[in-house]
Amino acid sequence: MTVRITLADMHMVVAMMRAAAKRHVMPFFRCLDRTDIRNKTGPLDIVTVADEATERDLTDALRAAWPDALVVGEEAVAANPRLLDGLATAALAFVIDPIDGTANFAAGVPLFGVMVSVVSHGQVIGGAIVDPVCDVAVLAARGHGAWLQDTHGAGRRLHVAPAVPPREMSGNASWRYLPPPLREMVTRNLPKVAGSWDFRCAAHEYLMLVDGRCHFLLFNRTLPWDHLAGWLIHAEAGGYAARFDGTPYRVTDHGGGLLYAPDRASWQALHDLLFATG
Repeated sequence: MTVRITLADMHMVVAMMRAAAKRHVMPFFRCLDRTDIRNKTGPLDIVTVADEATERDLTDALRAAWPDALVVGEEAVAANPRLLDGLATAALAFVIDPIDGTANFAAGVPLFGVMVSVVSHGQVIGGAIVDPVCDVAVLAARGHGAWLQDTHGAGRRLHVAPAVPPREMSGNASWRYLPPPLREMVTRNLPKVAGSWDFRCAAHEYLMLVDGRCHFLLFNRTLPWDHLAGWLIHAEAGGYAARFDGTPYRVTDHGGGLLYAPDRASWQALHDLLFATG
């Protein structure tokens, strides 16, 4: 039986995220020493002491509130990949991205965020994204809509942008992680949309998407800490998303891509444009 998560629960999670960011993220922003940064899998995959401290803080807070929950943090999985094995079957699990956009954070660019999603028996039931610089958050509980919480805690309901033809859409295609044949196809067709940009930070790209400030996003890698929260918030804001082959996104998917659009018809039209071979 799927566990129930309420909007009040998600507001509590957001409070934990904001507190952890104030304690561990913002004090290090533009104050990192070289010894505070290290490579994980390569020069484009880095971690900082702020990532690790934020994840520990959030893990402790979530376990204190939900003692029986599985907590899956990006940095914990880097140390022990087996942690991911329980995500599809756990009665209740929290997935943490302590700093999404670490490369921006380490470079002093104010485009990074903290993301937490909630999963029950393989279903995403809650999601939250916090922008620590502006101290705002977006959040959703399944079936209860998507909401923006401002710096004072006041909220307003979120809605995706109205559907328009693909040539009038703006958004981001994260093409640099696409396999070469697909990368060539998408980058050749991307100029056919009205506009595109890249924040190097899924958290901020989702903040734009779920508030109707752009129409589409495209990702190739679909690791759970990067996308589960944004996927649910987008769906609760009225949007449509699917993998590149049109199948639904699942918590166990780490590849196969993700394409977001305002609705199913505009998703198909955008897909046809971006993946056109001619």
